[in-house]
Amino acid sequence: MTELTITPDFRPLGKSGLSVFPIAYGMWRFAGTSPEVALAKLNAALDVGITLFDTADIYGVDGSGSVGDSEKLFGKAIALDKSMRDRMVIATKGGIVIGLPYDSTSEHLTKTCEASLQRMGIEQIDLFQIHRPDLLAHPAVVAETLTTLRQQGKIAHVGVSNHTASQFDALQEHLDFPIVTHQPELSCWVPGALFDGVLDQSMQHDVTPLAWSPLAGGKLALGVDDVGSGDHADRLTALICALEVVAVEAGVTCDVAALAWLLAHPSGIIPIIGTQNLRRISATQDVFKVKFTRETWYEVLQASMGERLP
Repeated sequence: MTELTITPDFRPLGKSGLSVFPIAYGMWRFAGTSPEVALAKLNAALDVGITLFDTADIYGVDGSGSVGDSEKLFGKAIALDKSMRDRMVIATKGGIVIGLPYDSTSEHLTKTCEASLQRMGIEQIDLFQIHRPDLLAHPAVVAETLTTLRQQGKIAHVGVSNHTASQFDALQEHLDFPIVTHQPELSCWVPGALFDGVLDQSMQHDVTPLAWSPLAGGKLALGVDDVGSGDHADRLTALICALEVVAVEAGVTCDVAALAWLLAHPSGIIPIIGTQNLRRISATQDVFKVKFTRETWYEVLQASMGERLP
């Protein structure tokens, strides 16, 4: 039976002209440690081959942290080894204001972009993403702001996060350059982007999908005995069992198989891992040992859905 191709070959980042490793490192929980500890995590990711590092201005606000803590720590860590900047494609996001909740006015996006640059200690953001769509912001205004930031050299490329296909189109209509990435929540547990047009649009326009929470907040790293008896427990158990079939054959863990499931899709999905564990970061390279066939890939999807496809 034909195997689906999964290789460590770099993947294009939309029409940016940049290419990146097939897995990215996310910094949602990258805060609350020393710069030296943070540097060890970055080096572990670079050692695997990871080149795309994804953060946001609000990362770090969870728990006892504050807005900007993740970017500040990231900046302090790369300042300890300035040579690593040349090995990275740095992505961040703006547009969320805690308690507001969204603000994509020109004033706010400009302010948040400049603050991100300062916190990270870099001269240009490689990929600046609108974190969530502001329903009160006209896409023409957002586009004008992004164009100005790009002309000023503060950002190189633009992406969107948590946008519908139509929201993407509305923004792209007012830009003279391509949006290069689409970042939806996407995993084999939350496969909505397969059906809502986001991945179809990505393939139509050569946009790269960046999958946040590719392990469903850790659910896909659970063993069958750890699932418990809560809502959807039977469906999650069936999904883990379907992943185990592939994982055992490859000699990897289920979470690694779940990442490989995303990599096998023809849209060129780049999963964003967020683990803070050095061993788990290193284990990410095992993803290329996994072999999916059409049958096993669809078995995982149908287990997740809890029903057979027609």
